[in-house]
Amino acid sequence: MTAGIFLNGEWLAPEAAHVSVMDRGFLFGDGVYEVIPVYSRRPFRLEQHLSRLQHSLDGIQLTNPYCLDQWIGFVTQLACEAEWEDQSIYIQVTRGPMAVRNHAFPQQVTPTAVILAEAMQTPPQSQREQGIAAVSAADIRWLRCDLKTTSLLANCLLRQMAVAAGCVETVLFRDGFLTEGSASSIFAVKDGVLLAPIKNHLMLPGITYDVVLELAAQHGLAHEVRDITEAETRGADELWMCSSTKEVLPIVTLDGRVVGTRVGVGGTPGPLFAQMYAWYQEFKSTVMRAPA
Repeated sequence: MTAGIFLNGEWLAPEAAHVSVMDRGFLFGDGVYEVIPVYSRRPFRLEQHLSRLQHSLDGIQLTNPYCLDQWIGFVTQLACEAEWEDQSIYIQVTRGPMAVRNHAFPQQVTPTAVILAEAMQTPPQSQREQGIAAVSAADIRWLRCDLKTTSLLANCLLRQMAVAAGCVETVLFRDGFLTEGSASSIFAVKDGVLLAPIKNHLMLPGITYDVVLELAAQHGLAHEVRDITEAETRGADELWMCSSTKEVLPIVTLDGRVVGTRVGVGGTPGPLFAQMYAWYQEFKSTVMRAPA
């Protein structure tokens, strides 16, 4: 293979990779996915991502078409042979094609598995230095947000709210509590304490979320994992968003209102964000890019 698309056991040129229009992933969004960041051709926390893939497959009652070692081999091969040193590797598994459109699962299931690579797109320096704007919305998604499914229409609509407002992300609240962003995890800082929402069925168990909390613990930053009210979120000294592609970014306005009142100054990235960003970059250079 010279960097192509993995489709059901074959490496193909993009123009040769075709999926049936009767595939349940196309008709119903009946599938799951993962996005794995690759730094210097090293997939980051590959086994954790594949464990989350398995959790999602279990959640939609779909048998994994490959074992862990096979997935590791496929992803590692693509990371080595794709044209970019830093990549985002996308995995998608659907329930596959059916003879007749029917909501019920077919008796014979032949999953469709796809793996492809794209160049890693990191945020522009201006977003890290100046911060980003966000809007908020009610979390209208279904009740199994811990499953990374391809049924992302609600996320797309919520993300488009941010785009339409000239913002980067939409911060979501459900029943008065912070859940996450439309495509990210959200953290709050208050009185020097980093606050993180509890992992449950209403949010995706983020890999980068884990890294941020690990770095906080390693460097002695006070932090709490608990329910965070909407009022606490809006009154936070700092707000951050994080994801595998965005890394960590400071939110400096929410719904047009400045975040934070540090010594009478808000609307700029806060001091704890600057510290976390430095820790994250050090972690990236010493761990994510470290030779095997």
